[in-house]
Amino acid sequence: MEDVLDVYELPYDPQHPVVCMDEKPYQLLDDARDALPVRPGDIQKVDSEYVRNGTCSIFAFVEPLGGRHHTSVHEHRTVLDWAEEIKYLVDVMYPDAESILIMDNLNTHKPASLYKRYKPEKARRIIRKLEMHYTPKHGSWLDMAEIELNVLTRQCLSRRIGTLEALRSEITAWEAERNQNHEKILWHFQTGDARTKLISLYPTIISDSQ
Repeated sequence: MEDVLDVYELPYDPQHPVVCMDEKPYQLLDDARDALPVRPGDIQKVDSEYVRNGTCSIFAFVEPLGGRHHTSVHEHRTVLDWAEEIKYLVDVMYPDAESILIMDNLNTHKPASLYKRYKPEKARRIIRKLEMHYTPKHGSWLDMAEIELNVLTRQCLSRRIGTLEALRSEITAWEAERNQNHEKILWHFQTGDARTKLISLYPTIISDSQ
């Protein structure tokens, strides 16, 4: 926890941008019947019955201090999907920088995943441009990409979207607006706050001499 919080206190450095990454499953739902036409002064009426069209995985990257955003949709959540997203981060988003990456400690979020997708020389090149920091096992709230996904859910996903193509189109438009506005995240919780408010999580030390 303190390791992640210390990273969040670093000053903004475009050569070493702090980027948070997270992912979430999403269920594709379509209407079983067409919605009724909207009448003036009334809300749209949608039938409660829906059609399940499978699931997918949404990957989100956000640079809290720089206001850069990248969100993508994959059919699955595998080591190969994660590796492709990390390559995009390094080669497309920050080709001239060495990135500091904050993410959950999931089984797919490992440097070894890159070797399962790319040749060793390419995998090693990508890894050398990353400084990875993981949130604690039960501390995913420390990942600011969760905030990004919550905003995405409220602004874009709180309705039925039935196909991957439609979902990608909606998310692309949402991402473009976030990047155009340079939407940033202001993080206020610091290490000193953790030592006071979360004191119960720290080990009990009998005395400094022991």
